[in-house]
Parts: sequence; C-alpha cells; structure tokens
Amino acid sequence: MAVNQEFDLIVIGGGPGGYVGAIRAAQLGMKVVCIEADKLGGVCLNWGCIPTKALLAAASFYHRLKHDAADWGIKADNICHDWEQVIKRSRTVAAKLNRGVHHLFKKNKVAHIEGYAFVPKPGSVAVYDAQNAHHKGEPTHFLKGQHILVATGADPRALPDTAFDGDKIISSREAMALTPQPKRILIIGGGAIGMEFAYFYHAFGTQVTLVEMMDRLLPIEDHDISKAIKKSFKKTGISTMTATKIFDLERTESGIRAQVSPVTDESKAQTIESDVALVAIGVRGRYHGIFDRSLKIQTHENHLQVDRSTYATSVPGIYAVGDVIGPPWLAHVASEEAIVCVEKLAGHPGVNIDYNAIPACTYCEPQVASIGHTEQRCKEEGLEYTKATFPFQGSGKAQALGATEGFVKLLAGKPHGEILGGHMIGADVTEFIGEIALGQRLEATANELIATIHAHPTLSEAVHEAALGLDGRMIHF
Repeated sequence: MAVNQEFDLIVIGGGPGGYVGAIRAAQLGMKVVCIEADKLGGVCLNWGCIPTKALLAAASFYHRLKHDAADWGIKADNICHDWEQVIKRSRTVAAKLNRGVHHLFKKNKVAHIEGYAFVPKPGSVAVYDAQNAHHKGEPTHFLKGQHILVATGADPRALPDTAFDGDKIISSREAMALTPQPKRILIIGGGAIGMEFAYFYHAFGTQVTLVEMMDRLLPIEDHDISKAIKKSFKKTGISTMTATKIFDLERTESGIRAQVSPVTDESKAQTIESDVALVAIGVRGRYHGIFDRSLKIQTHENHLQVDRSTYATSVPGIYAVGDVIGPPWLAHVASEEAIVCVEKLAGHPGVNIDYNAIPACTYCEPQVASIGHTEQRCKEEGLEYTKATFPFQGSGKAQALGATEGFVKLLAGKPHGEILGGHMIGADVTEFIGEIALGQRLEATANELIATIHAHPTLSEAVHEAALGLDGRMIHF
C-alpha cells in the first residue's frame, strides 16, 4: 500500500535546481519533499559540472608536468598516468558532494524519496520505485502538495537516426568514465562540453578530432574568443573542423566510421575513423512521462514553457526551473531560478533574474568566461560602444605563472560607459568573471571599474587594465 503524505512543496528532481529550491523553501518554513530517481545532486554534481572539473584539473596538472616542468627547473622524468585512478578520483569527488547534499537535506529537514514521480493532476504526485521508470503497478508513495516544482534537467540530444549505445556512440555521461582510455575519439559539437572533453582526452594522449557545424568553435562566444581558442587548440595539436557536418555515422568492428563534409559542399566528403564518438550537440528537457496527458502542459522546442518571472507552467500549481525549461542550460541559473521561484511562493518579493547578464564558463585550457553582450550582438542591436582588450602577456602575475596566453576584453556603451559585456580567455578566468557580473548587476561604468583598486600582482588586474583601455588609459600594454 502506498504511503500517503502531505507537503507544502513537492520538488521533482534533486539536481542544482531541485535540491537548492528544496533547501531554500525549507528555510522559509515550508514542509518540503524532494523526489529523485538517481543520485542527489543530479547530473551536474554526479555526472557533469563537478566530476568533469576533477578530470580537467588532472589533465591540466599532467600536461604541465609533462610539457612545462623543465621550464620551471623541475626534473620530472618518465611522467606517465594511471587512467583508472584519474577516473576514480573524479568519482570520489562526486560521491563526497553527493553525501553533502544528503547532509544538507537532513540539516534543513527536507524529506527525500528515491523514485520516479508522476503527476496525475495538480496538487498530486505518485512516486514509483527507482527501478520502475515506466510507472507500472502501484506507487510506493502518494503525495499531496500545494505546489509542485519540476526540476528534472535535460537529456543529451542524439544525432538524427543515430541513437546513443553507451559504447561506441556516447554522451557526456559515458565520456566521464570511459575505460579503457580510447586511442582515438571523435567529438561532435564545439560547445562547452565538446571543448572540455577535447582538452581532457588530448592532454592524456588520445588523438582527438572535433567537428562543429557552425563556422567557429564556442559559437555563442564573442568572435575574438572563438578565434583565440581555435588557435590555441591548433597549437596544442587538437584537430578541429568547423563549418563541417556529419552526414553518416556508423559502428564498425573496431569503433566508428563517420562521413563528414563542409556544410556548403558535400562533394568534399571525407571519412573519419575512430574508436568512439562523443556526441555533444545539445540537450532537450527531461519531462516525458512525468505528466498525465490530460494536463496538456504546454511545451516549447522540447522544453517546458514557463513564465520566466514566477516559473509557473500552464498548469496551475505546477512550476518548473532549470534545464527542463530551456536555455541557458547552466547549473547556476537553475539554482537561482529555483530560489526566485520558491521565495515568491513564500510571499517574498524576489529579485527577477537578468537573463542578459548570465556568466558562462568553459573549463578547457585556456579557460573561457563571458557575460553580457558580445561585440557582434552590439552591432546587431545598433548599440554604440567602445572596446578594449588587455593581453595576459602584459600581466606580471601571468608571466610569473607561465600563463600568458589569452586576454580580457570589455565592452562599454556610449556615452555613459556602462559595462555591456566581458569576455575572457586564459588561466583561471572563470574565477573572476564574477566581478563583471556584479558590475552589471550594479549598473557599473568603466570609470567605476577603473576606480576599483585591484590587488597586485593578480590575474584579475587584467580586468582593471581593460577598463582603463576603455578610456584610452591602459598602462601596461
């Protein structure tokens, strides 16, 4: 017999949207339950953001020891790696943080149920055993709640007519724990996921070929960033093919065989053979099978449609946040959407998210971080602007670290000098994009960035120098 319980808020999904929303709601005095069929923390904590950064940290460490040690006066002979230990460490990091979410739930008195949720009508949720994804038989729990928050994330998109098989044609989830290490990998997609795995596998000696259909890598970034990262990858030895499409991908006895050609000329087709193909061409919302058809919940381009102020769906009492509602597909956005949503449910005014000022980071080497308008967007919108770029070659700290690759580029509006956007490529730039995010939130101008004293020597001084450049006052370049 199913357990019957009542809650103020029922959260479906335990990722960075779901668990953060559940905790914040509990802090606001709500009785909350979170339903998760897999591990708490969701894809981000267990199979995405966190463990990939552990893998990338290992790759960066190994690469510097293998290629740069002599420059530092360090003798490190016969450098090699233990692939299984590299993978194991990333899984250990994820497991530790997963336990941390369990602790936070206990601390904040958030109930947790393992299983698959099904919403037959507003205010009601049936929960089926975690092994029962198709909702057969009787549910283990039947819950009633004033509000339902859906934070179920997204699934990787497959190539048309070519399904993932978890072996030769894989998604990012399998790529995180792929054993044995492949000698060759084809990566389809030059967005953040494709770029990060390209760097990771190449650093450990796998032959990488990356194919992107758009005319540049990291297509949503500023054009100068795309040019710089392509140049860096080429210098490193990573093969990249832009403006190129895959028109056939087949499994072979030894791996995969792909037929590729320029987007504009299929007659120039060529064959790529590899041990495995990682498909990283985007995601689609994970909501299928959650709602009874009678609810007729509205969707848009494979995602749930919501009011981006309240996060209400078309069905009263049902809300949704995170990747399941569409771009930007970022963990920090999911968390913030959940907080805004539950605070408004609790009667707080809440602060709406400015979707024009969302920081985005790519953790390959060199790292990429950006926020706000790109230069091409300024032109498209007819905005008058000034720009300035400060290269890390002019940074004392970058020289000391041996990390002179890259730059900081700032855009400011005319005539007031408001910061329109920031674009960075280089060592650890993901750690100081927050300065530009705060500046945009406070409607800071270039002069206010200039008047902000930055510690010396630091990499973030590059932001100060770029701001000086907006006023024609750059000192060190």
